[in-house]
Amino acid sequence: MKLFKNQYFKASTQRLKIIVITFNLLCIPLSIISAQQIAILKYNGGGDWYANPTALPNLIDFCNNTIHTALNKNPETVEVGSTDIFNYPIIFMTGHGNVIFSDDEIENLRSYLISGGFLHISDNYGLDKFIRREIKRVFPDLDFQEIPYNHPIYNQPFKFENGIPKIHEHDGKAPQGFGLFYQGRLICFYDYESDLSDGWEDKEVHNDSFEVREKALKMGANIIQYAFTN
Repeated sequence: MKLFKNQYFKASTQRLKIIVITFNLLCIPLSIISAQQIAILKYNGGGDWYANPTALPNLIDFCNNTIHTALNKNPETVEVGSTDIFNYPIIFMTGHGNVIFSDDEIENLRSYLISGGFLHISDNYGLDKFIRREIKRVFPDLDFQEIPYNHPIYNQPFKFENGIPKIHEHDGKAPQGFGLFYQGRLICFYDYESDLSDGWEDKEVHNDSFEVREKALKMGANIIQYAFTN
């Protein structure tokens, strides 16, 4: 994975400067800096970025117990425009409503992703038209592409021969996994018409069956592993 580029040494916080300089000298890639942390992306626009509060803690617990990660059990929260975003190899985003990125936030998110970071967007109902608009502002020259079923994200450590599983119904459409690829690297995974993060929540929230929740958690584990190893 690529190291931080020179412009990121201009970060405003002393803590980030220390992290960047130290790990650059040791030639350690971005993903190792905070390999035991996942963050929820906090954004503006009115959408409920805080939706599904039990989802990530449950996914973290599942990953620690099944694929032997050592993730901190409580995910952090990070704002789109914060330099703290560079502390996390993967950030998670969901919500049901509007999303608005400022120009500075767009620059910060783009820098994070092309430097080795990874964004997982989970399509809660009502998010799609807003997130597609804002991601296009982040990467005007890139388009979401449907990820083929033979891609590693569907095959390690758990195999999904038909791609992303259907967890919750939205508009009667088939679930799709979309990706943004930058210089050949998958930098953003977008689960559309699937609602993976609903399947990660506590059982009593949606009354999903064990089989449905297990599929969602296994797909989430694939995303986590892919982000940490690529």
